[in-house]
Amino acid sequence: MKMAFQVPMSKSLFLTIIAVLGLSFRSQIAIPESVADIVTTSFFNGIINQAAADCAGKSFYTRQAFLNALGSYPDFGTSGSADDNKHEIAAFFAHATHETGSFCYVEEIDKRNSYCDTSRIDYPCNPDKKYYGRGPLQLTWNYNYGATLWYWMNNVRSVLSQGFGAMTRAINGAVECDGKRPDLVQARANFYTNCCTQFNVAPGDNLLC
Repeated sequence: MKMAFQVPMSKSLFLTIIAVLGLSFRSQIAIPESVADIVTTSFFNGIINQAAADCAGKSFYTRQAFLNALGSYPDFGTSGSADDNKHEIAAFFAHATHETGSFCYVEEIDKRNSYCDTSRIDYPCNPDKKYYGRGPLQLTWNYNYGATLWYWMNNVRSVLSQGFGAMTRAINGAVECDGKRPDLVQARANFYTNCCTQFNVAPGDNLLC
């Protein structure tokens, strides 16, 4: 009859073995990147540092404010594949960079148009207000005013799978797409491909509109 011998093991050695096994197991699992992991301080500063020092946006737009806003929109940049998530984040920052001049402008430069659609009685205009562009996407019109991320989640991200050009159409298609302003369409696409390069993801097809 064979006798089974137990080798005494100290508690510290046991915990060390468990820790090593745990690290080995975790190293084989792809841990999804969070939006904060992708939108690093270096990435954000790389955009805003292109704006002049006297720009109003320099003290208005911050990486932390963006991350705080995500608390109300947890699906942003997290609900798709790793590449899809990077595409959405890259597209958002490409459009924001284009609209605000690298986070320089908080409000639209040309404020002559009130952007009041009186037919939208569900969002009545205040006669003492003008609804010119404000914020990261420079949203205009009384019926579009609201949080930038709310607008993105409800009006833009649904066409993410159709390519960056479809998102440009969703944001400003009536003004820029179908040959109206190909220079602006290309400028947006250039910002997008630059962001994708930084995120190490291919930009995909259909970049223009």
